[in-house]
Amino acid sequence: MRTFAWLSIFAILISFTGCSSDSGIETTNEGASGTSSDAGSDSSTTDTNDGSESKGTIGYSAMSFKNPFFVVIKDSLEASANDAGYDLIANDADTDVSKQANHIDEFIAKGVSAIVLNPTDRLAIGEAIKKANAAGIPVFTCDLQCVAEDVEIAGHIGTDNRQGGTLAGQAMVEVLGDQGGEIIILDYKPANSCVLRVEGFMEVINAHNEGREAGKIEVIAEINGGGDEEIGYKATADNLVAHPNLVGVFAINDPSALGAWKAIDEAGKTDQISIVGFDGAKAGKQAILEGKIYADPIQFPKKMGTEIMTKILAYQAGEEFNPIELIPTSLYKKADAEQDPELQN
Repeated sequence: MRTFAWLSIFAILISFTGCSSDSGIETTNEGASGTSSDAGSDSSTTDTNDGSESKGTIGYSAMSFKNPFFVVIKDSLEASANDAGYDLIANDADTDVSKQANHIDEFIAKGVSAIVLNPTDRLAIGEAIKKANAAGIPVFTCDLQCVAEDVEIAGHIGTDNRQGGTLAGQAMVEVLGDQGGEIIILDYKPANSCVLRVEGFMEVINAHNEGREAGKIEVIAEINGGGDEEIGYKATADNLVAHPNLVGVFAINDPSALGAWKAIDEAGKTDQISIVGFDGAKAGKQAILEGKIYADPIQFPKKMGTEIMTKILAYQAGEEFNPIELIPTSLYKKADAEQDPELQN
């Protein structure tokens, strides 16, 4: 049986550096996008599209279906699984690692063909994954990679978050131009992906500032935006009082960026302060179209769902496949939004 136990060891080593490997692969990426969504009950089962006998079942435990990012992954995985003749069980862990561990136990009891996780905790979920390993069920991770010791992860796909952070930094430099000024960062440090986004962002900002006497971009506060619209709103509102000369906000996802915009709008400072977000969820794209957010490095959750199913099928067939895949982000601005079919209606 094909296993990739070495992946978790490699991931742990890389996580201490916070950087990519020479091949451009980072091994500690997780998503922190999302606003509220009505999608997803705690558990749902889907039959194959054509009504034919199923080849097996894929068990999927998402970090949270309140987050539309993971809903898109689910929908894409579901469609790909059905096309290949498999059923899908999709469960919402609601960011609770113990709940996700219970999902894995349920998948094992049902004898699923494979398990896909958006880990709620990249370390703590390890013990539950070991149970699946012992049962001979391959485990694949999507978006966030498990870095627990002695676990076998058959394959992983995620976003190149550090690369996305550099695009966000470039966008901030572009929108502020030679004026520079004071900015804040709305981060979410519990999510390693967000740490990587900030690292990439600061790499560009520091390079911009090097050797300058004027026009520097000064990060005066890095605060918890919670990856959440309401928390992002409150954090920004507080900082607008403390720092009235702000000219920019970098938010590590669209919900916190939208919260920041709400606070900035209420303060009457939309002409003074520019926002760079991250994700490319529909709400974020719409905000870019309306000029509320300047730009987003966008992720591709639909591709994640499709590609993780491709890896599952290759594993089942005993074929070679790339065990770790990180998808680069693409910078999305108003000109892109104006041509985006998703926003035409």
